[in-house]
Amino acid sequence: ILVNGHDTDSLSDLEKTMLRSRQIGFVYQFHNLLPEFSALENVCIPQWCLGVNQRDAEEKSRDLLEKVGLSNRKHHRPAELSGGEQQRVALCRALINDPQILLADEPTGNLDPETSQQVFELILRLVKLNNLSSLIVSHNIGLVKQMDRVVRLNGRNLEPMHF
Repeated sequence: ILVNGHDTDSLSDLEKTMLRSRQIGFVYQFHNLLPEFSALENVCIPQWCLGVNQRDAEEKSRDLLEKVGLSNRKHHRPAELSGGEQQRVALCRALINDPQILLADEPTGNLDPETSQQVFELILRLVKLNNLSSLIVSHNIGLVKQMDRVVRLNGRNLEPMHF
């Protein structure tokens, strides 16, 4: 696999970790937020892992949380947030290090249909706003139809889908 022209097979474990943390953002079906931390702190964690100072990490995290409509929920812990709010925090966490690629595995799979649509529209808007490449996995045909390009996995074959 090549990422920005670099063959990832030739990278050391540390180089692969740095590549993932700096160039790839991940959003999972379940938000995977740390329950003992606030929304703001959960978004800050990837910055702290890269050695960014607390003030700068918090400022950037606040800006992202504001973009997704959660500035008034930044001090709440995950258990105090709705599923949609938790997933928006997870999206901010995925974007905090300014990745070039966003990978999302069923990012709306645990949400009700209305919230699912709202979160998906937010993901698409942020992907375009940040000029990201994205790979989004979904079984939700309604969401899939909104994507720019769709490839269906069928065993070992990739099949373009047209709607």
